[in-house]
Amino acid sequence: MSEFDLIHLIARRAGAARADVALGIGDDAAVLGLGSGERLVACVDTLVAGVHFPAGTAPADLGWKALAVNLSDLAAMGAEPRFALLALTLPADDADYVRDFASGFHGLARRHGVVLVGGDTTRGPLSVTVTALGAVPDGAAIRRAGATAGDVVYASGSLGDAAAGLAMVEGRLAGLPAETARALRRRLDRPEPRVALGLALRGLASAMIDVSDGLLADLGHVLAASRVGARIVRDRVPVSAALRRAVPDADARAGFACAGGDDYELVFAAPRARAAEVFAAAERAGVPVTPIGRIERGRALVVVDGDGRPWQPERRGYVHFDAASAASRAARRTRRVAPGRAR
Repeated sequence: MSEFDLIHLIARRAGAARADVALGIGDDAAVLGLGSGERLVACVDTLVAGVHFPAGTAPADLGWKALAVNLSDLAAMGAEPRFALLALTLPADDADYVRDFASGFHGLARRHGVVLVGGDTTRGPLSVTVTALGAVPDGAAIRRAGATAGDVVYASGSLGDAAAGLAMVEGRLAGLPAETARALRRRLDRPEPRVALGLALRGLASAMIDVSDGLLADLGHVLAASRVGARIVRDRVPVSAALRRAVPDADARAGFACAGGDDYELVFAAPRARAAEVFAAAERAGVPVTPIGRIERGRALVVVDGDGRPWQPERRGYVHFDAASAASRAARRTRRVAPGRAR
C-alpha cells in the first residue's frame, strides 16, 4: 500500500466530530479553534519498539497506549483533551496492522472526544509519536509547582500493576492464575488516563503529575518544582487485588507500586482543609484517591513503613540515560514501556 493509502485507513476513523476543527486531515496543517478565555495545552510522547513497549504488543493495544500516555499528561494539567497528531513509523506497509492500530487509537479517542487532525507516516523501525492538544480556562492549569508544606499527598487508582505486567513479559513473574495475569497485562497495555479526575481537581490540587517513571521518581519532580519535601507512608500506597494475588503485600508496594512506573495514575497535593472536596471530586470522576503522605518543609523525600520506620527503596523509578538501565535494555529486548519517556 502507498503512504496515502495507509493515511486514508487511519483518517477514516479520525474520532468524534468537533465544531472547533475548522480543517482536519488532508491539508498541509490543521486549523483549530479555541474559545476566548482558554489556553492551549500541548504534549508529545514517542514510544519505540523494545524500549517503550514489549515486542509482540498487539497493534490495537499499542494504538490505545500511544494516545493514553498523552491524555494522561493532559489530565495531570487539568486540561480537556481535544485534538491529536500521529506520526507512525512502520517497517512495512501492513494494512491489517494499521487497521488494528487505528481501532485501538480511535477507541480511546472517542471516549474523550479527541479528533485526530493530522500526522505523518514513514518506513523504519516501529515507533509511534503522538502529540495531544487540549485546553484549560485561563489560570486553571495545574502545574508541578505549587505544593506547600502541610498539603496532603494523594494517589489515584492503584499502582504497580503495569510493572508486574512487564515482569510477566520478561519472565520475572510466572505461574499466575490466568485471570490475574490478564488483569496485570491489561494495565500494562491499556492504561486508563484519568482525564475526568484531572478536570475535577481544577482549583483543588495545588500540584500534580502523572505516574510514568514511578511514584517516587515522579513525585520527586513535583517536590523539585515546588521546592518542598514530602513524607510518604509506603504501606498506604494503593495496590490492586490482582497485584496482591500475584505477590506478597510487602513486595507489591516495595517491588512494584513505589517505583515500577507505567501506571499513568495521578499523584497530587492538596490543602488538608479541602480533603472532603477532594474526595467528592474523586467520587464524581469515578476514580478512588488515597492519601499517602504529606508535603513538608525542606527538600527531602522521606519514605516510612506503616510503623513510621524509615524505609529506603532500592530505586525510586526509571532514570533516563542511566548506564545501568542501558545495559539492562541491551540484555533484554523486551525492556520496559514507560520509562524512556522524555518529560
